Amino acid sequence: MTITMPDLSQRYATLLEMAQRISRTFDLPEILELLLDAVRQVVPYDAAGVFVLNHSLGLPGTPEDRVVAAMATVGFEPNPNREDPMLRSGKGIIGHVIQTGFPVVVEDVRLDERYVAGRAGTISELAVPISSNGKVIGALNLESDRRGAYADSDAGELEYFAAVAAISIEKAVLHHQVVEKQHLEHHLALAHEVQVNLLPASAPRIHGYDLAGVNVPTMEIGGDYFDYLPLDGGRLALVVADVSGKGMAAALIMATFRASLRAELRRTSGVEEIVSAVDSLLRESIDHARYVTAVYGVLDPATGDFSYANCGQTPPVLLRADGSSVLLDKGRPALGMPVSIAGESGCVQLHPGDLLAIYTDGVVELSDAAGEEFGLRHFEALLRGLAPRPAAEIVHEVKRATLSYSGLRTYEDDFTLMIVKRLA
Repeated sequence: MTITMPDLSQRYATLLEMAQRISRTFDLPEILELLLDAVRQVVPYDAAGVFVLNHSLGLPGTPEDRVVAAMATVGFEPNPNREDPMLRSGKGIIGHVIQTGFPVVVEDVRLDERYVAGRAGTISELAVPISSNGKVIGALNLESDRRGAYADSDAGELEYFAAVAAISIEKAVLHHQVVEKQHLEHHLALAHEVQVNLLPASAPRIHGYDLAGVNVPTMEIGGDYFDYLPLDGGRLALVVADVSGKGMAAALIMATFRASLRAELRRTSGVEEIVSAVDSLLRESIDHARYVTAVYGVLDPATGDFSYANCGQTPPVLLRADGSSVLLDKGRPALGMPVSIAGESGCVQLHPGDLLAIYTDGVVELSDAAGEEFGLRHFEALLRGLAPRPAAEIVHEVKRATLSYSGLRTYEDDFTLMIVKRLA
């Protein structure tokens, strides 16, 4: 049997009341419940549901393998099975409506092969799509315990509610996304502040030397790290490191690396002992898909001796005052790899007028518009021309020159550079 519908004035009054009530809230569950309550006044039902799709709205916190991201129901089990074929895979009459974008009126679900049982007692069903900008974003479904409870005219009535629902749902989701974005930006700003405080605020002043360093993360936070760590006897530990990947995960591993390094420095400062101990700690605490490349070295200002280990990092460049250059490539593979491989340490001596540049691959691997990499040769030539300047100016000019070379406003990979000059 077909239910007699209210007159047009009542329908419009109901729609107006629903729109006004929904406009007062940005809460999606509340909007869906208000919608079902309003529908009952125009098209009676024994059970009903409104379902919002996952892929179209990308609601945070929803499993990606579920078609339905959010819903409100009346007359169904309060806690539906998470493996429900409609919720997970978009099966049944509701799924058919979602896939086709057309309403469906079923006189007797027992005779419809599309029907997936979700409630004992349901005999007839009406479902209409909820669409926005030509895209189906959900579905509105009514069920009755009577055979032939709905007709095509009922589908038309329900589509009015679906149109109002579409606007309200997208409004709620957009609001939620804005709030989530603001929340994320706030936490990223805090994380950036914390990370900045993990890096040295300024270079140490050492008689006869000029030092400077900079870290420019690609995102708000990054995986590069550099530091100057004072040791006994006036020596200075220098470290530049690069965590694989970018963003929050890389930043957390960087913090782990920094903590491990500083903890081991309380025990020893020996180059090989330090890198072996940090390597072991990282293998125990980070995912095997991650690793850290690093250069760790100890400078003795009195003699100019620099003992170091290059752990998979781009080789530091030592520019001699006589025009020659040395690449510091002695060391071992990256730290934190599943299998530890022993290596060797190296030692060079900085003479008056020499310049040492320790850096991550973000300094030399950026490309110009034609895809030509900046490269080590270009970097060495740039350093040669800048060598007479103070270390801080060299750092600044390398930043300026590399960005100019790439034609970009920001780096595509974290940029970290440390300059150590032994003054003439």
